[in-house]
Amino acid sequence: MQENIIISASETQQQCHTMVRSNWQQQLSQAIRDPQVLCERLGLDSDLLAGAQLGHELFEVCVPEAYLAKIAPADLSDPLLLQVLPLGKEASTTPGYVADPLEEADHQPAKGLIHKYANRVLLIASPACAINCRYCFRRHFPYSENSPSRAQWQEALEYLRADPSIHEAILSGGDPLAASDRQLAWLAEQLESIPHLKRLRIHTRLPVVIPDRIDDALLGWLSKSRLQKVVVLHINHANEIDQAVVDACTRLKQAGVTLLNQSVLLKGVNDSVPTLATLSERLFEAGVLPYYLHVLDPVQGAAHFDVPDAVAQALVKELLEHLPGFLMPRLVREVPGKMSKTPL
Repeated sequence: MQENIIISASETQQQCHTMVRSNWQQQLSQAIRDPQVLCERLGLDSDLLAGAQLGHELFEVCVPEAYLAKIAPADLSDPLLLQVLPLGKEASTTPGYVADPLEEADHQPAKGLIHKYANRVLLIASPACAINCRYCFRRHFPYSENSPSRAQWQEALEYLRADPSIHEAILSGGDPLAASDRQLAWLAEQLESIPHLKRLRIHTRLPVVIPDRIDDALLGWLSKSRLQKVVVLHINHANEIDQAVVDACTRLKQAGVTLLNQSVLLKGVNDSVPTLATLSERLFEAGVLPYYLHVLDPVQGAAHFDVPDAVAQALVKELLEHLPGFLMPRLVREVPGKMSKTPL
């Protein structure tokens, strides 16, 4: 009898743990947002704290527990840590590094809408992110001016309806999947009602940093859409891909989603041939095709991640000797004013 009681208690505890894990919104609300807590949790030297605090004041820390668990404690060279740890050098002024490196402010015909390329537009579906990557090209973006209410979305939707050349709507942010499924389902329905739209593309990091985001509610509205569905993940290192991420990718594919990945080439994180080759292989094992390898957008505060073009080109040339063509990401730069990504 005593043994049965113990087993029952254990099962109850496991059920509670599962319930907590599956609530992605709770995980998002509980993300680490204090540089001191981040340093303490990872056993980092207290000497880092002053610089971390300075970087945090410029662009606040945000690291979910599911991502934190993948970072090696007390290892300042950990490639995942380097992506999220604020540093004092972010306050340095570097020539050519600006707040709006892609000049997106010049391509906003309606609130929450960016139209730079032919046949497709980008919608800022959420101002929030589940993780604040230190190299983010939108770390200075005026989200307060680009967070439309449902009524305000009508201007952007009318813009799409009036231009039959637009075939693809891209949900971005922030991270679009940080929005509620109720809001996303409504927006998807509005887009589906536009006859000339063919594709819905979602750029997101949430399946990587909080894999439980790929739940039944999301898959419900996504799988029903008449639009062709593409999800572009943002994974920079193979260590970001654990079994939970693989499971999330599997669920998306089962819902009829094409999965692609884009990475940013970052000094100290993935600027080596073995690292990039392993990433491509691991992506394919998870059902994701490598898409783009971006050189760093010159955003103010991120110059320490820069990899010179000549080094990037040499890496990709050597990478060709290690991977089949379908696992080779395209090395590109986004140049303001150009009508497409620029291959390097």
